[in-house]
Formats: sequence, C-alpha cells, structure tokens
Amino acid sequence: QVQLVESGGGLVQAGGSLRLWCAASGRTFSNYRMGWFRQAPGKEREFVADISRGGASTSYADSVKGRFTISRDNAKNTVYLQMNSLRPEDTAVYYCAADASGLAYYRDSKYDYWGQGTQVTVSS
Repeated sequence: QVQLVESGGGLVQAGGSLRLWCAASGRTFSNYRMGWFRQAPGKEREFVADISRGGASTSYADSVKGRFTISRDNAKNTVYLQMNSLRPEDTAVYYCAADASGLAYYRDSKYDYWGQGTQVTVSS
C-alpha cells in the first residue's frame, strides 16, 4: 500500500507559478512510476505529466508542455510539479498517482494509488 498526499495548490493570477508536491509513504517510492493528473469541474480527469522510477524519463500533455516540469526526489519520497505561465484553463484539482508496473504513462486506469488532490485556481 502507498499513501500519497498532495500539497501546494492555491489561487494564483494568470501568468504566475505554483509548485505542487506529493509526499509518498508506505512501499519503496523508487519502485513506482509517478504521474500527475487533473480534473476540472464538469470535465473528465486528464493526464498532465509522468516520470519514470529513476527520474530520467518524463512526458507531458501537449497542453502543458514547455510550461510544467515534473521531477522527483527518491530520497525524500516526493514528486513535484512546477507550473509556470499558468492559465485560467489550468484551473483544476490536481492529483498525483503511483504506478507499480512502470508502464502506465498517461493511462490513469493503470495507476494503482491516488492522492486526495489539491485545488489549483488560476484567475484571469
């Protein structure tokens, strides 16, 4: 079992930045691919970014590419999402997720554990 707790959400003006982090506990953190997803009101949950177990490989949704950066510190059991140049359409609840297989990538149904989410609101 892996427990995930997201933090760092808040209210920010368009063009601003926020850094989210997700602290993991339970099993060995470095055994899991980690992903960030988001869900806006009235919309389906969507992939944002993911990072491989060692951190060498990352991928991003086209909508955030060049603005968001995912990273991880396995010594601290934490994954981060640096969000720059935020837009109102980035407003959503952001979730981190852990994938034991290492093969989930953008597929939310393949992730094994989820956090409770943190709200990000970007005002225009």
